[in-house]
Formats: sequence, C-alpha cells, structure tokens
Amino acid sequence: MRTFIDDVITDLLDKNHDISQLTFVLPSKRAGTFLKQAISKHVKKTIFSPNIVSIEEFVETLSDFQYATNAELLFEFYDVYIKNTPKEHIEPFDKFSKWAQILLQDFNELDRYLIETNKVFDYLTAIKEIENFHWSLDEEPTQYIKNYLQFWNRLKTYYTKFQKQLRDKKKGYQGLIYKEAVDNIEQYISISSNKKFVFIGFNALNKAEELIIQELLQQDLAIIYWDIDETFINNTIHDAGLFTRAHKEQWTYFNTHDFNWVKSHYSEEKNIEIIGAPKNISQIKYVGELLENIHTKKQNLQDVAVILGDETLLIPLLNSIPKSIKAINITMGLPLKAIPLASLFESLFISHKSTTQNLYYKDIINLLSNPFVMPLFENETSNSAEELINHIQLNNKVYLTLEGIKEIVSNHNDLLDILFDNWEDQPKKALKNCSSLIYLIKTNLEKDKTSNLLPLEYLFRFNQVFNTLDTLNSSFSHINSIATLFSLYRELIKSETLDFKGEPLKGLQIMGMLESRVLDFETVIITSVNEGILPAGKSNNSFIPFDVKIENSLPTYKEKDAVYTYHFYRLLQRAKNAYILYNTEPDVLNGGEKSRFITQLEIEKKHDIKHYIVSAQVPSLEKSLKQIKKTPKVISKLNNVATKGFSPSSLTNYMRNPIDFYYEKVLGIKRYEDVEESVAFNTLGTVIHNTLEDFYEPLIGKILTTDNIKEMRLKIDATVTYHFKKEFKEGDITSGKNLIIFEISKRYISNFLDVEMKDIKKGNAIKIIAIETKNDVPIYIENISKTVNLTGKVDRVDEYNGTIRIVDYKTGKVDPGKVNIVDWEDITTDYDKYSKSFQVLMYAYMMYKDNKISLPVEAGIISFKSLNSGLLKFATKPSSNSRTKDYSITSETLECFEIELKKLITEIFNPDVNFIEKEV
Repeated sequence: MRTFIDDVITDLLDKNHDISQLTFVLPSKRAGTFLKQAISKHVKKTIFSPNIVSIEEFVETLSDFQYATNAELLFEFYDVYIKNTPKEHIEPFDKFSKWAQILLQDFNELDRYLIETNKVFDYLTAIKEIENFHWSLDEEPTQYIKNYLQFWNRLKTYYTKFQKQLRDKKKGYQGLIYKEAVDNIEQYISISSNKKFVFIGFNALNKAEELIIQELLQQDLAIIYWDIDETFINNTIHDAGLFTRAHKEQWTYFNTHDFNWVKSHYSEEKNIEIIGAPKNISQIKYVGELLENIHTKKQNLQDVAVILGDETLLIPLLNSIPKSIKAINITMGLPLKAIPLASLFESLFISHKSTTQNLYYKDIINLLSNPFVMPLFENETSNSAEELINHIQLNNKVYLTLEGIKEIVSNHNDLLDILFDNWEDQPKKALKNCSSLIYLIKTNLEKDKTSNLLPLEYLFRFNQVFNTLDTLNSSFSHINSIATLFSLYRELIKSETLDFKGEPLKGLQIMGMLESRVLDFETVIITSVNEGILPAGKSNNSFIPFDVKIENSLPTYKEKDAVYTYHFYRLLQRAKNAYILYNTEPDVLNGGEKSRFITQLEIEKKHDIKHYIVSAQVPSLEKSLKQIKKTPKVISKLNNVATKGFSPSSLTNYMRNPIDFYYEKVLGIKRYEDVEESVAFNTLGTVIHNTLEDFYEPLIGKILTTDNIKEMRLKIDATVTYHFKKEFKEGDITSGKNLIIFEISKRYISNFLDVEMKDIKKGNAIKIIAIETKNDVPIYIENISKTVNLTGKVDRVDEYNGTIRIVDYKTGKVDPGKVNIVDWEDITTDYDKYSKSFQVLMYAYMMYKDNKISLPVEAGIISFKSLNSGLLKFATKPSSNSRTKDYSITSETLECFEIELKKLITEIFNPDVNFIEKEV
C-alpha cells in the first residue's frame, strides 16, 4: 500500500531536494525506521542516510540540555523542597513523592506552553486564601490553615529554585528543555542557515513547538507536511481536525503560503467492522481469531497492525496470537511491574517491612516458592527450600528467625543471609542484597545452557533499576527507610519497561495508539475502544484548576481527547480494513461504555459499517461425578482397612461422600495440613477432649463428688495450656485470636464442670465407668462371607442414677433433632440428619459386643455450645410428627442398627457398586 511517508518522499524528490542533506523531524523514533525504508524504496541511487530525529531529540539539541529521568527529577525536587521548607513542615520522601509528581507535571505543562508562571502561582495562592478565608474578623485562622496557605505561597519559590538547580546541571524535564530551546532558536538559526528541516505528520503541538517550527518556516529553513483529511479539517466541529484547523488559521506563515497536504483518503471505500465483546480477554481472544483469518488469506502481515487501547493487555494478546504467525514486531515495552520477576522483589520487600528479627512464615514460603529462588536451593539429592517449607508446616511455626532457619537448613548460608538477614531499615543494605540476589539467580541460569534467555533480560532490567536507586541515593541520601525505598521502587517499575527487540519491518505490528503516529497500515485492529480508554475522558491529575487552564490556554481533557480522536481517525484514513473492538460489559476499572468514536462513525454514515456482538466459544462442560471401580487391588486395600477396623467416623465419611472415603482409606491420602496461625476447630476439640480425659481418668470406678470437681477446677489453666502447646506445637497463644480461643477452651471446660457440679448438688449420682475406652470388635457380614473389625474410642461411659450412659463430646453445635431416628433405613443414607445418631449407636453396639456394658443403656452427645441442654440423648420415634420418644437402647435397637450397619459394609465391599462422588 502507499503510505503517507511514501507521499512525502515522492514529493521531496519531485521538488529536487537532496534527501541526504535534509534533517527529518518526526513525532516519534518509531517512524524513523519506516522513513528509512521509504527512502530506500524511492531513491534509486546510493546516498548517505539523512539525519532523522524525533521532536524530543531535536528540541534537546536546540536547548543544549539533557533530559533527566523521572526518578532524577524527583530527587532533585526533594533537594530543593527540604532547602526551602521550614524544618517542622518537611514531609518524608515517600509522602512527598505522591504530590510532587503531580506538581512536576504541572511545571512541565506550564513551561511547554510558555506560560508566565508567576501569574499562575499568584492566582493559585489567591484562590486558596479565598477558599480558607475566615469572615469573622476576631477569629484567627488555625495553624493547619496557615501551614496550608504557606505551602501554596512557596510554590513560586520551589519552581524558581528547582529550575535554577537543573539549569546549573544542564539537565531538565521536557518543559524546561522546550523553554530553553525557544530561547536558543535565533542563535541556532544563525549557525544552521545551510540546513533544511522536514517536519512530518505533526498534529497537536505545544506553544514551544509551534514557535520553533514557525520560526524555522519563516526563515525558509523548514518544510512541514501535515497528514489531515478534508473530512476533518473542513468540518469545524470534528475534533480530529481541531489542532490542524487552529494551525492553519493562527500561523502567520500560512497568510503568505499555501496550506497543502489536505487529502481525501478517508472517503475511499473501506471495510469497517465494529465488534462488541464481553470483557477484555474476550476482545483479545477474538483478535486472535481475526489474525488467524487474515493469515489464512495470505495477507502480508507487515501491513497489519494491532493497536492496543489498553496497553496492559499485551501479555494476553501475545498468548492469543496463532502459532502459525511467526514474525511479530512489538513497538511498545512491557511494564516491569508485569514481569514475573517483579513478584520476587515484591515478596522480598514485604518480608522486610518489619524491623524485628522475627520472619512471618507466609513471607518465608512466598520467597522460597518463587520459581527464581527455589532452584538456588537445589542439590543432587534434595531441595533445602522444600525441606524448610515442610518443617514450617509440620511444626506449625508462624514466626522464625534467621538463626532458626539456619539450624534447619545447614547449608546455603550466604543465600539465606541475602533473603532473610534483617535489613535494619537501611536502604543501602537492601539494595546491596537485591543486587546480590540478582547475581546469584543470573549465575544459576547461566549454568543451564538450554534455558530461555528472557529471564536474563528480566534480571538485567531489574539490576538497572536497583543501580539507579543506589546511584540516586548515594547522590542525595533522601531514601532513609525501607518503606521509602519500597514506595520509590514501586513507582519506578510502573514507569520503566522492558523493550522488545525485533525486526521492525517484518511481521505483524503490535503497538499502542501513540506509537502509530505517521504510520499507515492496510488492516488495523483497534481494541478497548471504550470511554475512559479511547478517549481517556475527564481526569483532574493537576493542581491547576480547570478555569485557570482555560484562562492561560493550557490543554484540558477536551484537547487531550482531541489528540486521540486524531490518532484514531488517522489510522482509518488509508486503511482498507478496520476492526474496532470494544468491551460490552464496562466497569469502573476497565473503561466505560462504548466509545463516542464508534457512535460518531455510525452517525457520519460515510461508510457501510458492520456492527456485531461476539462472545467467547465456551464449550459446554457437563460436570460428571467421579466414579472409581472396585478392582481386585481396591478390594485388597479394603480388606486391609477392614483388618485395621472401620471407625464410626470413617463409615460416616463414606455416607457423606464415598470418594472421600476412597481417597482417605484406600489411597491413604491425608488432608493437607497448613500452618495454623489461629487455632483450628479440630485442634480446639482435641484440647478439650484430652483435658477432660486427664481430669476424669483417675476417677474411673468412682462416684463424682463436689470435691473432685473443685480439684479439677484448680487444674484447668495448667492442663489446657499443656495440651495447647502439645497440639498447637510452636504456635503463639499469648495474643490475638489465639488467646481468645485459648480462653474460650478454658471457659468451655469451666462451664462443663459447673453443669457437673449442679447435677451432683441436686443429688444425682454420677459414676465414671470408662474414659476414652478403646473398642475393637469383629463382626461377620453374611452377604460377603467376611469378618471385618470395628474400632473406635468412646469419650465417656458413666452411670447416671443407675442408668448406663455412653457420652460423645462435641465442641460444635448439635441440633437435638439429629439424634432421633424414625426410619432405620435412613440412618446410613442421610448423612446430614443421622450421622450423629449413627456414631453414638455404633459406640453402643461395639461396647455391647465387647461385653463392656449390659442393656438397656442410653447414649447421646454433650455439645459444649449448648451445655444447658445437658445430654442430647439418642431416641427412636414412631413417626416424624410424634412427640413420643424412646431413649432406651435395647437389644432390639441394636439389632435394627446391626442390619443397617451390615448393609453399609456390604455396599462398601460390593464390586458392582462403584465409589461415586456425591454432589456437594
């Protein structure tokens, strides 16, 4: 296709200009490569390459200054700030940097538009004084208001001193450099009378740029080529032509010279498709489908550009490009914050936020588990990082020290020091450790000759970041805490990028909207065309009010939106195919409704536009419940389980979900136990059970007395503490939620003993028969001709006024209705309703078969959350609505239970009945 740059070179050749003697000035560096290609295509003889620069480079040459980085500017500004602010009002660097960056943007804007700054600063001060003026003449402003107004009064001083400091170092921000360039333009012209400058494809120019270009035009040292379509420049309300119309009307040069280069490409026939897709990823996936279709049609991918309205979607896009597309050129950089290595240093900083020697286990595990760190601990036979993680989890360690870690991991002392040695709030030590860690990772990666080179690029860029921070801190010493360093590091990786390297003239082109300036493509795919993204819309990231900007001809959101309007329509000018995608499900974070650009395209009716909605091809996935066949190997494993014994909890586990039973009992997979930061319910239950076992075991065979209870009361604190330390291992119970749970457990025990005391005082005789008694009972299952064992511990067996009771303790809440049974067949099928009845009946059944009790007996549950309800007794009912309950467990009761128990075990061993997952 014929591009705007092709037309420019052809026109220059037609006018007999010596291309090699020209200096081309472009809006961006990116276009320079395409300009060189166009020159090589149209110039038929061998020539020296002309000088090609971006507008920033050109202005930098004019000014004789150098651009300072954002970080340098921040440090320089803080230096000025602390020298010109009363000591009691000086903010730390991390707080200063939040508002200083906004103020630097305002300084930049004022200078680029050559505004009389004193006038603006005086106006701002006056506004703030009016806003905070006290109309009561006898009332003095508060000290806070005085300080606030003094800050606005000092803005003029900050600006003046900051500029002087930068000028002395021959460095500057963009606005200052532009201002210097304007001051130097006459001198530059006097020594450049034999040069010819060609300005190509400019649109929105600041005041400094306008003056420089106009001065060169007036002296006949420059040519300017606009890239504007008649549709936009002739329409006085179309924002795409807003700036070009202003230049045409306001530049005195065009009073005596023609305003050329108004074309009519936009009116040519085009295929424009507007595509709505739900959410960002659907848009990107559809871009992948479009590229697949384009590639299938054998279109030259060099003439295809994907323009990302939201540049954070670069990584999803790269993952969605068809594998058949091999050549890709990415113009935009990947923000360092999106690189995997960023998470490592994020974790490292977080682990050192505290100045104490104690390291939080989650921070340790996050660091050790990082894919860049884990390989550093590997040796031929094991991985020390994995061993340390396992030790932390097995011993329930919530906090560790470096010395404690070194006792567990005997080698890798240098690496452990880099990762975990306390930074002591010293930024210099932190930066040194970060650089040392990068070196260790680099050395390890270089050992593997087959490894990807991309991680080494990551390391190089992050090493540059830490070197920059170290250099700046050595020069200024403003970073005086880890918090400040962390804040600045985060700001840096937001703005710094990892630049991709490739062949810019080959393959699919991927870029942001600004990178597309001056370039033309036959097919363009533009994503995220939503309000808030394209265009960006209203944003007030400035100290300068809207009315002050209008008064001083500073750009507002309207002008900034017009910039993107121009870039959007310019991409469509020469394109034959345009695919415009937007998010149909807008939200606050990812842009608003469909962009006004799309609405404008539809209203203009210049082209036949196809508009449709797409959605991701989501396959219909029917969740099939897992089924495990009972092979001979599975039956063999079940036989082993039967030999060891089926416990009440294992059988109720089968009732709840057969797959869980299979995982736990057949495969032997235990539930993963993480570190308990706060005491888990099962740990609380174990502590209470063990405490009561210690209290009541010495009283087996005895009748409880009030003295026994009083004696137990005295031991509550010591016994509960002992069992917490035993079960919670090295977990801390001295503060926070754990202390509350520790006190609750003591309260549970105390309340339970209160109930026992009341019972005894009422004259009830309670005799302890057994505590935590172990039962192992064989049972023959006729249907499978097999004897299996039943096993289980009964929490307590007592005799209450002559009635034997089997008692099961529960620390959770128990519904009294869940220990009643109406239909015996339901007891093994309805887990939620009858699992507790099943457990207490199985305890009674085992003790009866083991000849430890004689019938009738009672059985039930004591719930520590409802102790006032007493023993929640098992009962049979003739019907669900009946109020009649039989609490006695007789031989008939146990016979009915035995039938259902044997049915359940028969089902477990039945090879024709699979282990089938139950829906949760």
